[in-house]
Order: sequence, then structure tokens, then C-alpha cells
Amino acid sequence: MEVDTGKKVCWNAAATKACQEVTKSSQLLRSASKTSHAGGIQRRLVLSTVGAFARLFTSVLNRTTVYNKDTLLDLVQSRPSDTPLVTVSNHMSTLDDPLMWGMKGLPITDPKLSRWTLTAEDICFTNPIFSYFFRLGKCLPVRRGAGIHQPYMDEALDVINRGDWLHTFPEGKLSQEEGPMRRLKWGTASLIARASVQPIVLPIAHSGYEKVLPENYMFGRRPLLPLPMKRITIVVGEPMVFDIPQLKLIAKSVVSRGASETRSSVPHLSGAGRAGSREGTNSVDFSSPHFDDVLKERFVGESSAILEEKVQRWMYSHMSENLRCLLQDLALKAKVLNAEQG
Repeated sequence: MEVDTGKKVCWNAAATKACQEVTKSSQLLRSASKTSHAGGIQRRLVLSTVGAFARLFTSVLNRTTVYNKDTLLDLVQSRPSDTPLVTVSNHMSTLDDPLMWGMKGLPITDPKLSRWTLTAEDICFTNPIFSYFFRLGKCLPVRRGAGIHQPYMDEALDVINRGDWLHTFPEGKLSQEEGPMRRLKWGTASLIARASVQPIVLPIAHSGYEKVLPENYMFGRRPLLPLPMKRITIVVGEPMVFDIPQLKLIAKSVVSRGASETRSSVPHLSGAGRAGSREGTNSVDFSSPHFDDVLKERFVGESSAILEEKVQRWMYSHMSENLRCLLQDLALKAKVLNAEQG
């Protein structure tokens, strides 16, 4: 069988060129996330345009009341330069971000002070033009369903480690339905836990954006533009810092107790589980220098990777549930206040 070598060479050259173009496009998008990209002019233009749009619909065309706003403003403008800020909020509409930052006094147009935010890859990064625009707007893609260890999450972690402000919607998708808040995704908790400098975490809840941009407005579709003359209420919570070292110790204790209980029928494991523990109990003394050795003995036959995964799962679950309870209380407060003022 004869092979047309000329066509084969041309095909290989075309494939190589296509790969190079894809690589250049990826590099361009990543460079668009940098403050120094194009001298920062393009980013400032995008942020100013989007900021003006948000200010128009939040503070001019709609009636917005913000409670405890000074706490947010102070953390955005005056926190130490090396201290990261992570804000979390409920998700009521596709334009919660940027509309919620259209409140008066918030410097959304300043590239140094404005937030970074996680956005759905399948919505905001569907083509090169959108991708470039949202990158300039300090949006980071996240692939829904890809888990907490996807490469995009490393970019978000870099943002936190630089001491910047990152906003997330830990529910993972918007909800305009009545009822308790759904279980939060673990991505936000994992970023907080893995940060090199513990970030300040600030919960924020809002009510009213589900009326500004309802999902089922006409023929089962949302309106082309946000609706005016609606009442919006934003409640800023109190800042908090998770004690990650202490949480890790508690997680190790919980995991080790679980293994001790499930394997108590095995004599040598049961004996190892009591080593280094307080008299008359099965709890391990965190201050003991042999704590990690005791933990390893309790899990004979399990790899360190499995142990670490169990500890992380407990931490992320505990932190996410803590945030969910805080956000749910704030969301209920925002809803009540919104109804009273409407």
C-alpha cells in the first residue's frame, strides 16, 4: 500500500501548528490574569465597565440596603497586605457577581482591590473571546464535577497565597427555590485549609436578586437584562478565621477513634489504640509527641495517603457545614429584612 508522504507531512505540519496555536491561546489567557498584562489598561477598562453596570442596576435602578457594610469595606481596603480575604455567599442569580459588588463605596473598578471569583467554565469560558474577557475581569474558571483537586483550583490557591481577595459561591450552582440551603461543595473549604496564610473568611448573604434576574421570567427563560425597581437586601456577616492546625488534630482524633472502634475485635490493634491515650479513655492526647505514631499503629494496613484523605474529608465536611449554617442564618435574615422593607 502506497502512502502519500506529501499529504502526511502537510497533515503533521498542520497538527503541529494547531497545537502551537492552542498553547499560545492558553498562555494568553493565563497572562490575562496577571496584573501587569498589557500594562493593566485592559483590565482596568473591563473592571470599570462591569463595575458601572453593577452600580447602575444595584444602586440606581434598584433599591439596595446593605447591613454591616463597613466590615466588608474595611477588610477590602484596610486589611494587612499579606492577609488574604475569602468571601462566601448564597447564589440566587447568574449575575449575583458582579451585581452584588455594585453597592456604593466598594472599589470594584480598582484592579488591586477588586475581587477574584470562581466562575463556571461551561458558562463563562466557552470561547476564546469570553475566556479573555472574564480573565481580564479577574474570573477564574472552575470545572463543575471535576473535584477539588483540578488544576484550576491551584490558580485560586495562588490568589489566596498572594494575599488577594477571592469570592466563591460554595453551593456550586444557583438556587431560587424556597427551603434550606443545600450541602456546600468542598472546594472553598479545601482552599482555606491549604492556604499558606490563613485567610479571613467573611460570609455574605443577599435576598432580592432572584427577582432582579428570575430564572423563569417569560416562557421559562430569564430576562435579557436585570429588572429594575426591585428591593435588594445584602447582609454582611462577621469575619472569622478557621483554626486549621487544631482542626487537623481533631480530625486525626476522630478518624483514629473510628478505626479503633471498628477494629476493636482485633487484639493487637485494640492494644495499639490504647497506647499513648489518657487513662480510662480511648482518646489520644494531642500534646503527646507520639500522637502520629499512635495514629499509624491504629491504622495498620492502611497507607498514609488513605489516612490523609480521611482526615481531609472530615475537615472539609466540618468546615463546609459550619459555613452552610452561617450562610443559611444570614440568608434567612436577609429575606426577612427584605420583606419588611418591601
